[in-house]
Amino acid sequence: MQPRELKEISQMTILYSDDNIIVLDKAAGLAIHADGRSDGPFLTDWLLENYPELEDVGEPFKLHDGTEIKRPGIVHRLDKDTSGAMVVARNQEAHQFLKEQFQEHTVKKEYRALVYGNFQKDGGVVDRPIGKSPKDYRRRDATSAARGELREAYTEYEVLERFISDDHQNDYSWLAIVPKTGRTHQIRVHMKAISHPVVGDFLYAPGKPSPEGLNRQALHAFSLEIELPNGERKAFEAPLPEDISGVLERLRGM
Repeated sequence: MQPRELKEISQMTILYSDDNIIVLDKAAGLAIHADGRSDGPFLTDWLLENYPELEDVGEPFKLHDGTEIKRPGIVHRLDKDTSGAMVVARNQEAHQFLKEQFQEHTVKKEYRALVYGNFQKDGGVVDRPIGKSPKDYRRRDATSAARGELREAYTEYEVLERFISDDHQNDYSWLAIVPKTGRTHQIRVHMKAISHPVVGDFLYAPGKPSPEGLNRQALHAFSLEIELPNGERKAFEAPLPEDISGVLERLRGM
């Protein structure tokens, strides 16, 4: 990683740290690890720069050509343009301990998202299996057009605020979202499937306008509740980043 790039992500906020885990507030625009297509910078670069002991913690990621990429400390992922709380393991025992929680769905994750349109109800559930998109290898699909293996996916949401325009052409809804499963792009795919894609999501809502000041998908991992290796169950919250909070303030003032 070049010094300039490292400086750009040097202000990572640590929400919690002990001998076993690190909980951080990932910045938007930062991919978790290399994938053979992107140049970075990556969160794993920052982790190794600041915690070199993580070098051999975790499991490698295998590319389609068989190349293995190290993922030091990584237990779960956030999309590149999603900000917010995520946990990293500091040793192999903690990695296995956390991995089992994610596999057994005992980790509680809550997101905040600004989505297009207005909801008639104050909350609901999206229970739709997710497969691959037939048109774009980067996308997933939760409609009857989905291809490949369909994996169960379950998402709960609650409407926290509504922003209604006079002509209803620029209506938005601010949601609290709890994914009960952990599929790739799950929230983005499920919101798209119910015709309320995440605002600024260039992959699932291409061509739709975004409020001024927002240059990425308005999706934030707000809280993460896990069991620590010492047996304590603890919740961590990542405050809203300035780009999303600024958009909300402007919408409230309209």
